[in-house]
Amino acid sequence: MKEANLKMVNQKKAASMSGSGDQVVLQASDSFVSTEYIKGLNRRVMAYLHVGYPVHFSGPAGTGKTTLAFHIASQLERPVILIHGDDEFSSSDLIGKDSGYRKSKVVDNYIRSVHKSEEQMNTYWVDNRLTTACEEGYTLIYDEFTRSRPEANNVLLSVLEEKVLNLPKRRRYGQGYIQVHPKFRVLFTSNPEEYAGVHKTQDALMDRLITVNMGHFDRASEVEIALAKSNVDRRDAERIVDLVREIRKIGVNNHRPTIRASIAIARILSHVQGRADLNDPFFPDICKDVLNTDTAKVTKGGKPIMGEKVEELLAKVCA
Repeated sequence: MKEANLKMVNQKKAASMSGSGDQVVLQASDSFVSTEYIKGLNRRVMAYLHVGYPVHFSGPAGTGKTTLAFHIASQLERPVILIHGDDEFSSSDLIGKDSGYRKSKVVDNYIRSVHKSEEQMNTYWVDNRLTTACEEGYTLIYDEFTRSRPEANNVLLSVLEEKVLNLPKRRRYGQGYIQVHPKFRVLFTSNPEEYAGVHKTQDALMDRLITVNMGHFDRASEVEIALAKSNVDRRDAERIVDLVREIRKIGVNNHRPTIRASIAIARILSHVQGRADLNDPFFPDICKDVLNTDTAKVTKGGKPIMGEKVEELLAKVCA
């Protein structure tokens, strides 16, 4: 699946809609890979969003969660606001906070002999991205939201269920809450809990989402993605994908290597004008280098057998 193009379409106009430059308008890329598997996934997710449910793409790194979120957001034809999960986040990083002070001074000298001066200082409130998206009806992509602490995401509970965003009364308009715009939509992505830096999400929030578990694509989709990302021919793309899929079966982590490994091998092989063949001077070494991280822990008798295993699988897929 090739990345959706993120283009600033009429950026000045988009910025003027909310007084912020945080939002962009996405256009779907013509080169986006759309196999039957991906089309089926796309149809389901669009149905969930049109009904009004937020969608959560959950799965290992390298399974196309963020790319698919961008592609689907482009089909909603609304400006998009992007947030990346962060352990340092608090609720104010989502809804807004005081960002300084506004000072005013009035000097009354209407009567020359009487001097009157009045000075006032107020905090200056600035909305953050969640508030802007809720108010304007934008599409929010909250990428890797489980990297934010659960308490920071509590503000989302009322947004997703009651369609109300609670705000401090010191906000510049003085409202304690705003009604969420009917066109507001949310796409979440997350990695499994065992990943470093990932927090366990509160059940109350997960209960409000429709979670789509994403694993590796089927073989046909992976071949099409490798072709779209490089200039190798179909036979070479098939051999590269088959090698990576075979390595997945023997590793200590069956989520790796991901489609990124297939893309890397295909792009490098295309650059050196090589072929996915055992007799090619580059291909076997490129495979060993790219797959080194994923096969280093494969041992026999306490010794790494990465080189041996890759050579064995190379002979199998190139036969």
